[in-house]
Amino acid sequence: MRDHGGNIDGAKALFGGADADWIDLSTGINRVPYNIPQLSDTAWQSLPTRAAIGRLTAAAAHAYRCTAGILPVAGAQAAIQMIPRLGRPGQARVLAPTYNEHAACLRAAGWRVEDVSQVQDLIGADLAVVVNPNNPDGRETTPTALMELSRKVGQLVVDESFGDARPDLSVAPDIEEAENLFVLRSFGKFYGLAGLRLGFVLSCMKNINQLTEMSGPWPVSGLAIEVGEKALLDSDWATKTIDRLRGEITHMDAIASATDWEVLGGTELFRLYRTPDATCAQERLAKSQIWSRIFPWSPHLIRLGLPGTMHEWTRLQEALR
Repeated sequence: MRDHGGNIDGAKALFGGADADWIDLSTGINRVPYNIPQLSDTAWQSLPTRAAIGRLTAAAAHAYRCTAGILPVAGAQAAIQMIPRLGRPGQARVLAPTYNEHAACLRAAGWRVEDVSQVQDLIGADLAVVVNPNNPDGRETTPTALMELSRKVGQLVVDESFGDARPDLSVAPDIEEAENLFVLRSFGKFYGLAGLRLGFVLSCMKNINQLTEMSGPWPVSGLAIEVGEKALLDSDWATKTIDRLRGEITHMDAIASATDWEVLGGTELFRLYRTPDATCAQERLAKSQIWSRIFPWSPHLIRLGLPGTMHEWTRLQEALR
């Protein structure tokens, strides 16, 4: 079974409480979301037009500094499921541990999948996957290293779902130099609107045209188009949000350190800690209706997103005191 954060149903089944009682820190979704603008009647009532999708694509090109092809999709997950079906399956390698949907979707499409721990171990793969910055540990791979890797693999998928706060790590501006490169971006995490189901795949136009055929004429909703276009062009909000998050991760790490958890890393949207017993740590928080993420492959690691309001921060501190 593919384990994920956000499984509040499971938390409620084990520890009780209603949806409103829980603070879900098991995901890396920004809990201070972008303010949803007033939406037009057209967004609700009409099928998305090519012109509207084009405006959203232009906004994404501006935000991600990309001059190559861009396809809006229903979350980065949609691209993760489509890309393995573009060509004949072969040997895939995934820089791991990481987001488990990459390996799962590759296997479902018939690929032989190998997890590797070093970037150089990806060399020679028919398809290689790097999540950058990585989920769950925040490991970073430089754009120079990724572009060099792209010349030594058949296809390279770089998942930048947590990259909004780290434009210096992005290879999106370099896509035209490598026709075998796919870059994935998630809208919902940084903008705190995961329910909108919006993401983007960036690549050369040949690849984008193939993915467009697979995704159909209406890959995203009119609501996602209007909200996404406005948010992606709001650079002032993005700058202020990055500054806020960077201050808050320092505060989060200090709280964890006071609990004798070891700080292992993370991104601006989540932190990873080593604990004596991750299951006990999760249960300790769950008794205060705070949900976290632990991993079946580690008895010690726990991942926490950042609280949103002052009340949520207070509840977290009290739960760990």
